[in-house]
Amino acid sequence: MPKTRFQALAESQKREHKNIDESGKRSELFGKQVFNEEKMLQFLTKEAFDNVKSAIFQGSKIDRKIADQVAEGMKAWALSMGATHYTHWFQPLTGATAEKHDAFFDILPEGKAMEKFGGAQLVQQEPDASSFPSGGIRNTFEARGYTAWDPTSPAFIYKTTLCIPTIFVAYTGEALDNKAPLLRALHAVDQAATSVAQYFDKNVRKVYATLGWEQEYFLVDKALAQSRLDLTMTGRTLVGNFSAKGQQLDDHYFGVIPPRVLSFMSDLEKQCTQLGIPVKTRHNEVAPNQFELAPVFEEANLSVDHNLLLMDVMEEVASKHNFKVLFHEKPFAGINGSGKHNNWSLATDTGVNLLSPGTTPMKNLQFLTFFVNTIKAVDTYEELLRSSIASASNDHRLGANEAPPPILSIFIGKQLSDVLDELEGVSKGKLSPEEKTELKLNVVGKIPEILLDNTDRNRTSPFAFTGNKFEMRGVGAKMNCAKPMTVLNTIVAKQLTDFKKEVDALIDKKNLKKDEAVFNILREYIKTSKRIRFEGDGYGMEWQEEARRRKLSFNKNTPEALQIITSKESVGLFKEMDVMSEVELKARQDVELGAYIFHIQIEGRVLGEMVYNHIIPAAIRYQNLLLENIGGLKEVYGAAHKKVAESQLNLLEQVGEHILEIKKLTDEMTDARKRANGLSTIDKKAQAYCNNVKPYFDTIREQSDKLEKLISDDLWPFTKYREILFTK
Repeated sequence: MPKTRFQALAESQKREHKNIDESGKRSELFGKQVFNEEKMLQFLTKEAFDNVKSAIFQGSKIDRKIADQVAEGMKAWALSMGATHYTHWFQPLTGATAEKHDAFFDILPEGKAMEKFGGAQLVQQEPDASSFPSGGIRNTFEARGYTAWDPTSPAFIYKTTLCIPTIFVAYTGEALDNKAPLLRALHAVDQAATSVAQYFDKNVRKVYATLGWEQEYFLVDKALAQSRLDLTMTGRTLVGNFSAKGQQLDDHYFGVIPPRVLSFMSDLEKQCTQLGIPVKTRHNEVAPNQFELAPVFEEANLSVDHNLLLMDVMEEVASKHNFKVLFHEKPFAGINGSGKHNNWSLATDTGVNLLSPGTTPMKNLQFLTFFVNTIKAVDTYEELLRSSIASASNDHRLGANEAPPPILSIFIGKQLSDVLDELEGVSKGKLSPEEKTELKLNVVGKIPEILLDNTDRNRTSPFAFTGNKFEMRGVGAKMNCAKPMTVLNTIVAKQLTDFKKEVDALIDKKNLKKDEAVFNILREYIKTSKRIRFEGDGYGMEWQEEARRRKLSFNKNTPEALQIITSKESVGLFKEMDVMSEVELKARQDVELGAYIFHIQIEGRVLGEMVYNHIIPAAIRYQNLLLENIGGLKEVYGAAHKKVAESQLNLLEQVGEHILEIKKLTDEMTDARKRANGLSTIDKKAQAYCNNVKPYFDTIREQSDKLEKLISDDLWPFTKYREILFTK
C-alpha cells in the first residue's frame, strides 16, 4: 500500500494543465445544445410552438397530435446536432439523476430502417426502473414506473443523447422522484403568492420561485484520490492526521486559481454554457483545494435541473483533467466542508422581485408582506425545513468550521430588525392619518436606503436575508436542491394562503382598508415569529441553551431530524397544499432513513478494512523495524542497550498500545453494526447506527491518527492530508 501511495504522488507531480480553447463569446455559445425557444421557433410549427409555450406558462396540457409535432421537430433538431439516442432524464429518490437510452433507429415491417421518435416516446415512457428506492410505494412485481415529460424544463443534448427532463411516478400515481413534488410546490406558491401580489398590482398573473445555488466542491488529483480506499468508497477521509498547515492563513480563499484548476474550470464553463447552465462566478474557497461555482438566478425547477446536470458534467470534466471532484459535505476533518447555498426569492411575471424594496411606500409594503410572511413560514415549520437538509454526510458539516448549526434561525441584520420593531408597535385596528404617514414615509419608505448599506452579514446563519433574497445555507454540497426547495415553497405557499384569508377577513368584517389590514396582520406575525430571528453567533452552548428557551428544535442528527416528516402537522400541510400524500411522505422518510443506514454501514465496513488490512499491518511492520534496531543495539551495548534504546523502546510501547486499542475499538464497532442490522424497524436501526455505531468512527480515527504521527512516513499506507490538499 505505501508503494501505491508513492506511485500516486509521483504520478500527480507529472500533471500539466490542458489548454482549453476559450475563443468565442459566451453569449454565442449559450444554449447551443438546448431545445430552447430559438430552436422551437425554427423546428416546430406555429401551432406546436404556441401549445408548448402555453404548457410552460399556463400549465395547459399538450394533446397527442401536438405531441407528435413537437417530437418530430425535436427529433429533427437532435439529429442535426449529431444525436443518436434519446432518454427520459429523471430524478429518482437516490438524489442523483437517472437515464435509459433508446436509439432513434427502428426497423419498418418491410425491413427498411429509419429514425423514429413520436409523441408517445416524448410524453411518456415505462422505464421499469424497479430497483430504485420507493419506500414501499411499489413492489418489485408491480414494477411499472412511468416517466412523463416536463415541458417547463427544456430538452438538451449531452454527448450524443437527447435528454428530456421528466417526472417519475408509480403506476398508482405517487411520485417516485424529487421533481414531481417540487413542481407541485412551485404551483402552490405561484397560486398563493399571485393572490397576495394582486393586493399591490392587479396585473400580476403568475409568480415564479427563483433559485441561485452556490456549488462548493473539492478537487484532488485523481491518482491521489484513488490511492485512498475511504475517498473512493465513501467520498470522505475516515482517517488522516491534520496537516500542519490547513486553512488558518486564509491564503487560499479568493487567491490565484491554480493553472490546472483554471483549465478544468474553463472546460467546465464552456460545456455548461452550451448546455444552457448560466455559470457566472468561480473562485477559490476557504479550505485548500476547495472551490466554488455559481450561476445566474433562474426559475427554481430549471435551476434544480441545471445543478444536477452540472454535477454530472463536473465529474466527467474533472476526470478528463485527471482530477477527482468531491461533493461530500465533509471530505476532510478540521477544515471547512462544502455546502450548496440556496438563494431563494419570488418574482412576478411583470418583472418584480417580491423580496426587493421598490421606489414607493406601497411597493415597500409589498416587500414587507413577502419578507415577514417568509419569516413566519420558517418560524412555524423550522423543524420541517431542518429535515430537508438532513443526510449522513451533511451531519458531519453542520455546526463545524464556519458551517451553519443544525438549529434553524433567521438573520436579517440590525437595520431590518429595527424596522420590524417599529412595525410591532402599529395600533390594532384602524390607523390614524398621522400613524399612516409616519409608517409609510419614515418606516416603510426608508427601507431601500437601509438596505443600500446593510453590510453586516452573519455568515454562520442557517437562513439569512441578503438584500433581495433569502439564503438557505444549510443545504449540503451533494444534495438535490429539490428537497429543500419543495419544503420551502410549500411552507411559504401555506403561509401566504393563511395571510390572505386573515387580511380579507379584516377587510370584509372589520371594514379596514387594505393597507391597514396588511399592517395589522404583519404586526401579529412579527410578534409571534420573533423567536426565529437571531443576530448572534450560531455556535456554542450559549446559543443552544437560548434556542431551547425559545423552543426551537435542536435535531443534531439525521434520524432525529427525519421524524417530523410524518407528523400530523406535516401530513396535513402537504395534503392541504396538494404537494405530497401521506403515502409519499412516509416513503420518503423510509428512503432517507435507509440511505442513512447504508452510508454509515459502508463507512463502518471500509473503516474496518482499513484498520485490519492496512493500519495494523503498517504498525506491526514499524514495530519489527524498532525491534530489529533494539536487537542490534543490544548486540553492541549488551545490558546498557536499554539506556541507548530508550526512545525506541518508548515508541515500541506506544505503538503497541495503539494497536491494542484500535483493534479493540474496531472489533466493538463491528459487533455494534451486527446488532444494529438485527433490529426489526428502520427507525430503530437508523438510531442504532447513529448512536451505537457511528461514535466509534471518531475514537478509531483518533488511534489511527496517533499511529500516523508515530510510524515512519515511508511505511504509512494512506496518502496524507498535506499531500492531498496541497498538490495543485
